[in-house]
Amino acid sequence: MARTIAKYLTDVFLWVIATPLAFWLRLDQPWSTYAYDALAFTLIGVPIKAGIAYLWKFHNQTWRRIGTRDLLSLIQGVSLGTLVLASTAFFLRPHLNIPRSIPLLDGALALLMLGAVRLAARVLFEQSQARIASRRKTSQRVLIVGAGEAGTMLAREMLRHPEAGLLPVGFLDDDPAKQHQKIMGIPVLGPISSLPQVAASTHADEVLIAVPSAPGKVVRRVVELSQKAGIRHRIVPGIYEILSGKVAISQIRDVDVEDLLRREPVQLDTAEIAHYLEGRTVLVTGAGGSIGSEIVRQVARFRPRRIILLGRGENSLYQIERELGQSWPELNWRTVVADVRDREKMRYVFTTYAPEVVFHAAAHKHVPMMEANPDEAVFNNVGGTKNVVELALEHGVERFVNISTDKAVNPTSVMGASKRVAEYLVQWAAQRARPGQAFVSVRFGNVLGSRGSVIPLFKEQIARGGPVTVTHQDMTRYFMTIPEAAQLVLQAGGLGDNGAVYVLDMGEPVRIADLARDLIRLSGLEPGADIEIIYTGIRPGEKLFEELLTAEEGTEASKHSHIFVAKGNASGLEERLVLIEELFNAAHRRDPAEIRAVFKRLVPTFSPMVPGK
Repeated sequence: MARTIAKYLTDVFLWVIATPLAFWLRLDQPWSTYAYDALAFTLIGVPIKAGIAYLWKFHNQTWRRIGTRDLLSLIQGVSLGTLVLASTAFFLRPHLNIPRSIPLLDGALALLMLGAVRLAARVLFEQSQARIASRRKTSQRVLIVGAGEAGTMLAREMLRHPEAGLLPVGFLDDDPAKQHQKIMGIPVLGPISSLPQVAASTHADEVLIAVPSAPGKVVRRVVELSQKAGIRHRIVPGIYEILSGKVAISQIRDVDVEDLLRREPVQLDTAEIAHYLEGRTVLVTGAGGSIGSEIVRQVARFRPRRIILLGRGENSLYQIERELGQSWPELNWRTVVADVRDREKMRYVFTTYAPEVVFHAAAHKHVPMMEANPDEAVFNNVGGTKNVVELALEHGVERFVNISTDKAVNPTSVMGASKRVAEYLVQWAAQRARPGQAFVSVRFGNVLGSRGSVIPLFKEQIARGGPVTVTHQDMTRYFMTIPEAAQLVLQAGGLGDNGAVYVLDMGEPVRIADLARDLIRLSGLEPGADIEIIYTGIRPGEKLFEELLTAEEGTEASKHSHIFVAKGNASGLEERLVLIEELFNAAHRRDPAEIRAVFKRLVPTFSPMVPGK
């Protein structure tokens, strides 16, 4: 309290003495000529300035952590005071000799002095914190890669919090304009390629990568140079993880394989997404899964009227419930434990909540498991989709987005074939959609870190000391991060081309064996020496490489550079409905051979791998 009062009185005093200083600077006659006018105008300004300083809460600003918003508030308050004093001087001109420039000089001097005292407080505080950090024996000497906004904010956080034990000793940046500059007193010591030499000369203990928008090749380059220099490397999360743009010490983490595969950030058309989500009731099936839960997080940003979280796994639904309660307390959401195969329960959901937008992410996706249980792939992936699609048609859903997979293209697995049939069902619904309705599918590859994906398996094997198992040395897959996939799904939904099968730009395919080696090295170990990699052979239903398009499809560009439209053939869908009933009959008889045979008739490019052969 005493400190707040002292700051308030200091502000008022500095602002008040700006008036006689303004007269002194303006004098072109002896002081005695203006003495009475200067004193009178100074006294008139005291209550005005004291009142504005209090109303604008200048005293609540933390001087040692002053920022641009605080300075903007200061400018606004002083500008208002200047305007009031200028008006007062105009009306008092018959009685007082006040030059027109005095109020402007008064305001400029006030801004200068009030800003200077805050800047001095901040500089003194940061210098003292830096001295404290430099004296700490446990302080880690840190090189920051990236002298942009994220790197600057990170360095400021380190100087403000010496208790974190991190002392920034320099920046590295490839921008020639930043070379040999100083940022917050910390030098830019060279480009990224000079990391080993700079690390040695500064006795750096670790490298922090502070370029949230950097592509994976840049992250990989820094990691390799850090390993060459023999020092630790950590990273600030990527742009998808920092939607707010704020960078803090608490967000620093170890470099993960997702960072090495990171691509250029996707620029979303948020207005187009908001147009179909804002104020709508949104149903997400499979809301507890990796993709479904991320779709929920992304939808929450666009202020829907309500989100319906539907899934059958109560534990996963509970987790996303807790997250919504913490991160989006104002959001209206409901959780429904239900199975998309239960048509009557799904009808109850559509009747009760009347969703206007549906994201259908509920599906079985584990390839070898569905090879062993093909009937479940039929009931869940085909039957569940049929239920949701038909009810969406019946209840006038405006936008239906089906989550598909690259495994639906020329499928060799039951799971892939079932997802291709799900695409047919969505196209069938699109042909019956009323004006204003759109039914689309979005096809993409593997998602890094999703449940059942290869990354968690590799990490678990490395933690146990190996070996790491890879099915085939030449096997490749397309990868993208969970947030990137979910954001592009929302964007594809916004395109709204009824009946379209959208294909996401997955970048270049990645060799699984290379992925395994990267993970081993990121764990501080060496492939072959510390952790063995063994090849176990391709599992039932798997392919060496995945495809995003069939040979006859090809693509057309969409309005978004990362989304393409597959030029599929939607003919013969009525005949396929008859075959789908045969598929259900085969599944009810639990006949794997017949199920595969009907899938072959439904999807001519299906090449089933017979188990045991």
